Amino acid sequence: MTAALDPDADLLRQAQGLFAGERDPWANAANAAALLFGGLPDLNWAGFYFLRGGQLVVGPFQGRVACVRIALGAGVCGTAAVRRATLIVPDVHAFPGHITCDAASNSEIVVPIEADGRLVGVLDLDSPSFGRFGPQDAALLEGFAGRLAAACDWRLAGIDGF
Repeated sequence: MTAALDPDADLLRQAQGLFAGERDPWANAANAAALLFGGLPDLNWAGFYFLRGGQLVVGPFQGRVACVRIALGAGVCGTAAVRRATLIVPDVHAFPGHITCDAASNSEIVVPIEADGRLVGVLDLDSPSFGRFGPQDAALLEGFAGRLAAACDWRLAGIDGF
């Protein structure tokens, strides 16, 4: 009898392998965005916003063009960054202050990324489906963000506070 495959565990193992021996945040974030976009179903955007100059600035991503700068506290990304808590939004159109970067996005999950107790940025995933994300996604992406945070030397990225 073979053990059941755990796609979440496999994705985390792949991330660990991608990050092994690489400390550059931009390289790791680029590969991370590609891994998530290709490895998770029903996404139309997967990527990062990093804290630079007191605001969130778009980093590596997969999907359509993105908003370049997001103020802390604005939209789903800025709100998750300020709260330093994962936000799952089943219907982005009902989220107060939602920033529309891609009109095809209907649900979103945003996970803050922290290193050494400091905010680095956020991991942001969008879907064209309503209600796409749930608690299992949050647990997976929080583990993923933690691996990325630990793998990188954030001083190389010009992140605020590093």
